[in-house]
Amino acid sequence: MDDSPELSRRFALADIGAEPRSVVVSADAGERKALARRFGLVSLDALVAHVELAAVNNSIEARGALSARMKQSCVATAQPLSVKLEESFQIRFEPPTTEVIEEEFELSSGDCDVMEHDGQAIDLGEAVAQTLGLAIDPFPRALDADAVLKATGILAEPDVGPFSKLKGLLDKG
Repeated sequence: MDDSPELSRRFALADIGAEPRSVVVSADAGERKALARRFGLVSLDALVAHVELAAVNNSIEARGALSARMKQSCVATAQPLSVKLEESFQIRFEPPTTEVIEEEFELSSGDCDVMEHDGQAIDLGEAVAQTLGLAIDPFPRALDADAVLKATGILAEPDVGPFSKLKGLLDKG
C-alpha cells in the first residue's frame, strides 16, 4: 500500500530563511480526486493555499489561507451539496522529538498547529491537506433536509422524543 501523501509539496529547510517567502500550493486534478477519496467527498473541485513561510528560531512557520470548492453528501438525504471553504491557518513545523510529555496543557485560540518535519524539509502540501480535512463539515446538511425527510415519512426528533405525546396535547388545547 502506498502511504505517500496525496498532496505533497516539500520545501527544504535550508531554502527557507527568516524573511517570509510567499508560496502557492494548488492541487491538480489527480491530487484533488485522491483527497476527495481520503476525506469522503463527492468531489473536490478546487484547492489552493496562499502561504508565507519563514524560519523562526528552530522551527518553520507557515501562515496563510486555503480556498476550496467541493461537493459533499447531505448526511440526512444524500443530496449533493456545493460547499465553498475559506480557512486561514498558522502551522509551526518543528524538529522531530522523542520526548514524551506527561503533564496536561491547554491550548489557547492564539496557539498554532504544530507538525514535525523530518529534519530535511517540510511538507506544506500535506499540511494544507490536513488543514482542509479539519475544516470540512463532518455532518453537512441540506437546507431542506427536514422537509425532504418529513415528505418520505421520517419523523424529526421532537416528533418521536419522550415529550412528543405532550406536544400533541398542547397542540389540541
